[in-house]
Amino acid sequence: MHAEAFIQDLAVIMLVAGMVTLLFHRLKQPVVLGYILAGVIIGPHTPPFSLIHDQNTIHTLAELGVMFLLFSLGLEFNVKKLARVGAAAVVAGLAEILVMMWLGYEIGRFFGWKTMDALFLGAMLAISSTTIIIKALDELNLKHHRFAQLIFGILIVEDILAIAMIVLLTSIATSGSLSTAAVFSTLSELTLFMVVSLVVGIVTVPRLLNYIDSFKSQEMLLVSVLGMLFGFCLLVVKLEYSMALGAFLIGAIIAESRQVKKIERLIEPLRDMFSAIFFVAIGLLFNPHVLFEYTVPIIVITCAVVIGKVISCSLGAFIAGQDGRTSLRVGMGLAQIGEFSFIIATLGISLKVTSDFLYPLAVAVAAITTLLTPYLIKSADPVSTALARVMPKNIVQVGHAYTTWLQRIQPQGDSVVLAKIIRRILIHVFVNFTLVIAIFLISAYFVDVLERYIPALIIHEGLEKAVVWSAALLVALPFLIAAYRKLKALSMLLAEMSAGDYTMQTRKVISEVIPIVAILVMLLLVSALSASILPPAHLLLAVLGLFSVLVPLLWGRFVKLHSRLQIALIETLDEEEQSH
Repeated sequence: MHAEAFIQDLAVIMLVAGMVTLLFHRLKQPVVLGYILAGVIIGPHTPPFSLIHDQNTIHTLAELGVMFLLFSLGLEFNVKKLARVGAAAVVAGLAEILVMMWLGYEIGRFFGWKTMDALFLGAMLAISSTTIIIKALDELNLKHHRFAQLIFGILIVEDILAIAMIVLLTSIATSGSLSTAAVFSTLSELTLFMVVSLVVGIVTVPRLLNYIDSFKSQEMLLVSVLGMLFGFCLLVVKLEYSMALGAFLIGAIIAESRQVKKIERLIEPLRDMFSAIFFVAIGLLFNPHVLFEYTVPIIVITCAVVIGKVISCSLGAFIAGQDGRTSLRVGMGLAQIGEFSFIIATLGISLKVTSDFLYPLAVAVAAITTLLTPYLIKSADPVSTALARVMPKNIVQVGHAYTTWLQRIQPQGDSVVLAKIIRRILIHVFVNFTLVIAIFLISAYFVDVLERYIPALIIHEGLEKAVVWSAALLVALPFLIAAYRKLKALSMLLAEMSAGDYTMQTRKVISEVIPIVAILVMLLLVSALSASILPPAHLLLAVLGLFSVLVPLLWGRFVKLHSRLQIALIETLDEEEQSH
């Protein structure tokens, strides 16, 4: 009987969603709004009765919709794209998110809502809708314009920050408080997990997909990718992160494979089906009576979204060096909220920390701003022309002079090359240090498991810690040596750059001291992180003595091993870029 009710619910959802979205397509309106309206029509808040028997099952399927939405978003994201995101996108994206979070929070407090409602409202207003923006720019044939490329860069920045925001909100909702130390700890752990996942995943997963694809079976490829998706999401949930983070990360990893286009085509029907259920589920939770009870807040928040995003994004882009017209087009293109707002609203409900009215309120604001998006994009040029006419000439001249000055002070020639080299070295050092930290943290977990399940193997007190810590240090050595060599190269480069200011002796000290100090700081950090698995002093001295002999002997082998891993990573990234 349960199976029959489930099939009936799916039939109702798909039939009503199909009819409504067909109407929306004919009216040239976003089909996402059609799905939400379908959910409202069949939901419990629309008389005379609800057409859905088991809403819990539908909401479980909607979770799969979130997973596939974030997975598809990850497939469109890759490390090369992130590297190409310019300063203008970063500045504009950060400006928008900070301003909108503050504005949403203040609006919530102004209306007397509780703190968690205000906080979640700010998060909902911070992120623009990738789906709606791409669709609007595509329909207006503007995807290849310069301002559109800047918008895509901002969306990449937003997507990454939205994932971090979901993790932070979950932490705040769970602990009930927010402190600087907690934020720093949460973001540090998130960064560590993301970097390690991406590096290890990019080295291994594309090669595994190459092997699977060699059998020329689409079924095998699809099932394998779904296994990776569900398996990695399960791992992420076990580590107490959100499923959305896992779906996005494994999507970003698979995006570096040569099969990404094929995988996108295979996943697309599943994504469309489950994302449709997700948006219908949003409509099921929508209570139309909220529109009448909270008309004023909806109007205020809608105005805040449009005006706040236009001003913050435009100013951010302008401060980063874009001209006034381009900056305004960027701001007016990002003036809406969408799928991430729904995900954050769903998070608040699942954690039971937000009020019932907040969800339908967010849906109403998202619907209004989505409908306004194409008109705002089309009106950007007329508005910029009108502003240019009415603005005082002095302000226009100052703005033009600022943009020209900023372009002139950009690094040129050798300075650009040196800046790229230094940035690349620092990224390599950061990644290597991150991997070292991860190795020791995993080792600490392994010791806990060893002590809990295999106590019979503990012959001597502290011996298991000495063994595990030694193994961790051995595995980490290639990355520590690589970090040292990169820092050595950086210090030599900095010493050469300061050739005119310091003597040869001073430059030699600079080139020797920087890497040694950095490695010592790193070892102290590792010691602090691995304090729970540090062996007793006499065993620790014995281990360090052993490694002082082994390291010089195995130095060359460790360098070769790390070089192979680095070449494998670079080859994967280059292959993916060529396949596009």
